[in-house]
Amino acid sequence: MPDTATGGAASEIFRSWDEIRLDQALLLVAAAALLIAAVRWFVPKLASWVPERFRFRILPWEPILRVAILALLGLKLLPIFIQPTTENLLAIAGASAVALGFAFKDYAASLVAGVVALYERPYRAGDWVEIGGVYGEVQSLGLRTARLKTPDDTEVSVPHGLIWTQPVHNANSGARDLMCVADFYLDPDHDGEQARRLLTDVALTSPYLNLERPVTVVAAEKPWGTHYRLKAYPFECRDQFQFTTDLTLRAKALLRQGGFTAVTAPVATGGV
Repeated sequence: MPDTATGGAASEIFRSWDEIRLDQALLLVAAAALLIAAVRWFVPKLASWVPERFRFRILPWEPILRVAILALLGLKLLPIFIQPTTENLLAIAGASAVALGFAFKDYAASLVAGVVALYERPYRAGDWVEIGGVYGEVQSLGLRTARLKTPDDTEVSVPHGLIWTQPVHNANSGARDLMCVADFYLDPDHDGEQARRLLTDVALTSPYLNLERPVTVVAAEKPWGTHYRLKAYPFECRDQFQFTTDLTLRAKALLRQGGFTAVTAPVATGGV
């Protein structure tokens, strides 16, 4: 009995082979394929003919038009294979909703995370953050993604959903400046106090330094040398790379002049 009921339900949803117009269906598929091919050829051509400022507004229309053609094809094919009754349409709509729910669960999670991010504010426009291994300045916040610009001037869209599983590192958290760190590795046989004074003077004479924030030198002894970390703040977050470069190059030159010897950490090898 269950098999008969299932077969009856299937036969009520789908048309019989005698009713299906395969020639019409094949004609629609062929027409859709030709339209998609035409879109793929014409849109890039059109983008190459217009002025450069309009090029990136035209190119995104290619995938949009292709999706629209496929959606229209599906709507045209549906009544060819399916009995267009209210019950059948509701059954198909329910199955489609379940399938779309699974397909867009990550999208929905990012939307919810976007609302949470707007409320908790783990990052905001202008912050320098690292999310999912991407470090950059937050340019704008959408409901689904945060748009970051990396130090290499690359824009990266990071889904808000990563805040569920990834730590968010915020370097300035709304402040105008942030801490920059320059690392130095010296041979342990040296005058540590002299090295600290020299590194402090390098930071205090930098044109990028924010004098209202502290300058700190942290030293840690390692088996292969002494690790110094020079910590200071520039005036602007966007000066962080120029500031770190200025500290590194000038300190490196002065350390060499002062008779300090740089060392490198040994490369870790396998084995017990």
